[in-house]
Amino acid sequence: MKRYFPFLVILIILALTFAFPSVEFKNSGHPNFNTGDIAWMLMSTALVLIMTPGLAFFYGGMVNKKNVISTMLQSIVCMVIITVMWGIFGFSLAFGDTFYGIIGNPSTYFMMKGMLGNATWKAAPTIPLLLFAMYQLKFAIITPALITGAFAERIRFNSYIIFLCLFSIFIFSPLAHCTWHPDGILAKLGVLDFAGGTVVHMSAGWAALASALYLKRRNEANHSPARITYVMIGTGLLWFGWFGFNAGSAFGANALAVTALATSTTASAAGGITWIFFDMLRGRKPSAMGTCIGAVVGLVAITPAAGFVTVPHSLAIGIISAVISNLVVEWRTRTSIDDTLDVFPCHGVGGMVGMLLTGVFANQHVNAGNVTGNGLFFGETHLFFVQAIALVGVSIFSFFGSLLLLKITDMISPLRVSAADEVLGLDISQHGEKL
Repeated sequence: MKRYFPFLVILIILALTFAFPSVEFKNSGHPNFNTGDIAWMLMSTALVLIMTPGLAFFYGGMVNKKNVISTMLQSIVCMVIITVMWGIFGFSLAFGDTFYGIIGNPSTYFMMKGMLGNATWKAAPTIPLLLFAMYQLKFAIITPALITGAFAERIRFNSYIIFLCLFSIFIFSPLAHCTWHPDGILAKLGVLDFAGGTVVHMSAGWAALASALYLKRRNEANHSPARITYVMIGTGLLWFGWFGFNAGSAFGANALAVTALATSTTASAAGGITWIFFDMLRGRKPSAMGTCIGAVVGLVAITPAAGFVTVPHSLAIGIISAVISNLVVEWRTRTSIDDTLDVFPCHGVGGMVGMLLTGVFANQHVNAGNVTGNGLFFGETHLFFVQAIALVGVSIFSFFGSLLLLKITDMISPLRVSAADEVLGLDISQHGEKL
């Protein structure tokens, strides 16, 4: 039965495509479409998608050689599974009509109905609704992929597929709705998250910590990166794609997109150089791995703040986040927590630092449309406390929610590979392939 069930799901999806063709056409007068905005958002959508193969290289280069293919595939498979789910009901869960500000109605955009004609999203009135949906899809893809670095080299592939589906439905979608839907509870509270500090990085970071604790340590203690050159390629692809991730979140070819692009690249550069200089201060050699990790941490931390802060403060965010994440990585190595690729110290902690510093450095002159009160640096306290409250709430929800989903997944299909399969390597034991 286990062998037949996955293909049965495919047959059900095929039947849905005939039952729900989604040919409804919306015509509400003259659309306010802007070709420049559409062109930029098409490009941004492609840019964010390339981040997931970039993450595959980034993670794949860090693991042992016998686990490179499995680790990279865990990112790539998100592209196919989450895309199918998003087209059926995922977008509706995240952005459909609200249920108490917590989750969207799955029937609102079921099978992408209502996407034809001149339908738009409230926050992006100059681009088609379908383009907005495809752009947000790329965030839904990369979020569960980020978690994979925490349980790399010891998770069964079939069980991972179950977990990523559950995580997308019960963790990512509610957070996206709460934060980015105008009627979401965090949005109404005034929480600022420009491109995914809570929705993407904190949720993935806390899920990564939960996964590392639940799956426990690997049987083999040694960790020898297979290809540091892969890590460098992955960093380049991530940095490149992040321009769509952050600047695209302005939803148009406008001045705010320029600000987000500038703050993103400067924070990343500051994070990269700070990481290696901090390593040198502690008596270590400046490494390629450290430079890449620091650059990504800078990108993570600036994500929630990209459209709310100035370039000088983006530099501060990159520097502060790199030092804090570096220290948390060092602390993690002294514990029994086997977060294989330090997803929690880099993405979880980086996202939390970025969320708090958004409450410190956000300024109305950068984005008067969304920033109703300035940050702590400018003498106002309300925004900082709002960000702090959201940080605590999202952390609790993401960590304990992920633990529950891991337990449910383990009851359906065991999460850990056998000790023999782990020694053999996941490339061979799970996929019958090797480098």
